[in-house]
Amino acid sequence: MIVENRRTRAHVDVPLIVMVFALSIFGVLAVSVATYSTSSTSDASLLNHIVESSYAVRQCIFLMLAPVVLVVIMNFPYDLLRRITPLLYWGGILLVALVWIFNRAAGVKAWLDIIWGYTIQPSEFVKLSMILMLAKRLARSERPMNTFKDFIHIMAMAGGPCLIILASGEMGSLLVIVFLFAVMLYFANVDIRILLGLAAFTILALLGLYGVMVATGSDSYRLQRILAFMNPELYSSDDAYQMLQSQTAIGSGGLTGIGMFVDGSMSQLNYVPADWTDFIFATIGEAWGFVGCSIILLIYLLIIFRILYLARYTRDRFGMLVIIGVMGMLLFHVFENIGMTLGLMPITGIPLPFLSYGGSNMVTNMGGIALVLNVTKNRSLSHSVVTPQTTTNFYRFGRKY
Repeated sequence: MIVENRRTRAHVDVPLIVMVFALSIFGVLAVSVATYSTSSTSDASLLNHIVESSYAVRQCIFLMLAPVVLVVIMNFPYDLLRRITPLLYWGGILLVALVWIFNRAAGVKAWLDIIWGYTIQPSEFVKLSMILMLAKRLARSERPMNTFKDFIHIMAMAGGPCLIILASGEMGSLLVIVFLFAVMLYFANVDIRILLGLAAFTILALLGLYGVMVATGSDSYRLQRILAFMNPELYSSDDAYQMLQSQTAIGSGGLTGIGMFVDGSMSQLNYVPADWTDFIFATIGEAWGFVGCSIILLIYLLIIFRILYLARYTRDRFGMLVIIGVMGMLLFHVFENIGMTLGLMPITGIPLPFLSYGGSNMVTNMGGIALVLNVTKNRSLSHSVVTPQTTTNFYRFGRKY
């Protein structure tokens, strides 16, 4: 018999909600600073600064939708969510395929026009459907991928959406899915030899792809981004411009930053392209300095560890893997986005969770947090029945229930 305690009880995790919404509210402020115009006056009120920025106003709208997304998904019947997971998975694939077919833009085909100039990025939603589908499949066995049939099935499940996303040119979303897939396999107790084999295959495939790009010159802008990352000074006039300007903006903030809505700032003069979306961290570094950046990093670290803590004490194997998948998604977003703004990672177009401008990004991240809350809210002793679907072996955590 399993005894329920304070750590494993069903509850709504208030600390996680508070941290996430604190970041999201600050994100509206950061977007308004990033889009501060030369036609604006620095002595205007904070509300006026936000209203004067169309991007900040839209981000406020996305933020107002966030509690709705959170409440709906958090209160969605847990067992029903598990049952309709295949429907969500195939629906996500269909949306990505529609973008690939109907988006006639050259290069990246990531967005689908909806209404009034708003667009959606279906690959963001695929991340959540992938997490749910992989969690459902991996929860069937305590040792997934131990048979050839199981291995092929799981790899095909992850590979299908990845191929469509790759064909659409979205390398950022592809890398996120690959990373969360690897994290979920690890915590699902997949044999370490299989994991090492997959890691070696992935590295060889990436090296092969890089070799083909160099030899043929195909997909040149992605190749130039990689080369610029390796030697930014050599490409400073073109492909490394954004990275170098971001480093300069962050460095100019010093210890405590130059402040918000400063005339002549790099944010106001648009020295850093896309500093309200993928490069929002550059704006934070300039305005709030090392102290502000450190606080943001600390909050992200607390969110990641809080989610990991909730997974650690979730008995239901499906629920635990859902939480781990969300953790992997957020972790890679934060690591890659901040890394590329500092020049430590190649530019991939991955937004910073809860801070970067974007409705699809906000809905996906809030949806991920809502899935975590749904699992913790529906913890129950009824899930302690010993079956492959509901029993959790925490080998990776160093503990077994």
